[in-house]
Amino acid sequence: MGTIKKGILGGFSGKVGNVVGASWKGVQYIRSLPSSVRNPRTQKQRMQRNKFSLIAKFVKSVLPVIRVGFRNSAGKANSAFSAAVSYNIHHAVKGEYPGYEIDYRAAALSRGGLYAANSVTAACEAGLLNFDWDTAVINNASALDRVMVIAYHPGRQEAVYDMDAGTRGEGSGSLGLPPAWEGDEVETFVVFISEEGTLVSDTIYTGRHEVNLG
Repeated sequence: MGTIKKGILGGFSGKVGNVVGASWKGVQYIRSLPSSVRNPRTQKQRMQRNKFSLIAKFVKSVLPVIRVGFRNSAGKANSAFSAAVSYNIHHAVKGEYPGYEIDYRAAALSRGGLYAANSVTAACEAGLLNFDWDTAVINNASALDRVMVIAYHPGRQEAVYDMDAGTRGEGSGSLGLPPAWEGDEVETFVVFISEEGTLVSDTIYTGRHEVNLG
């Protein structure tokens, strides 16, 4: 119940209906209570939050790569992180709620118009992921384009990456893997970036590989 002070024209304290009266530093004020949400956790909201949590953890694990790979997709009113999360929620989530999974073949760590490569492969040996790519210079590609290589561990929700593993012209590069990952499986990706850093390719998925340190 509210209490009126100094008559009907004065301030009041407490709650009257959906209006609250109070005083701060001698100044009387009133404010309305926020409208209640009839169903703050609808099925659709739960589904979207589940997807967001799944994708956000993946994107955060490779955030430096995302900042380069989605820089041109972000726009003035958005961030590379937000752009990457939005894209992957719409294109890289499979399964049914609440058992959503990431479709790594469709996942994107970069979006861009730089020519990638006709052939890119990865193989794990002695604690290293060894990547090989076609060195052909086609369209807007250059032999000096840099290559980013990434490995993501879904179980640990961790990633390792090298944002300068080699040049297009070199045709190969390697990525060291943590010893703690031995025997586990990782998802692998490659991204090409122009020498000056203004252009990136779409993400190339190079498969799931078991970590072998032997």
